[in-house]
Amino acid sequence: MTWLLICRDRPGALSIRQETRDAHLAYLKGSGVVRLAGPLTDDAGAMNGSLLEIDVADRAAAEAFAAADPYAEAGLFESVEIVAWKRVLG
Repeated sequence: MTWLLICRDRPGALSIRQETRDAHLAYLKGSGVVRLAGPLTDDAGAMNGSLLEIDVADRAAAEAFAAADPYAEAGLFESVEIVAWKRVLG
């Protein structure tokens, strides 16, 4: 099943993002479940969150994946929204 993870950074947490980026990317690349991923940005292009599309069995697996992300473990995110999603195009 496909899930979107919409993660919003805590204000003032850019240093956490920078310090844990390599571990975060290694986690995503090694997971085998990520279909797409990238940072959310504000209108000026500054990173302020993350969007991931993952393919896992159920919500519990999506929650476990989100919780084990090095960004989440480091306390980067103010919020994480997990939404079931059905791809129609693309």
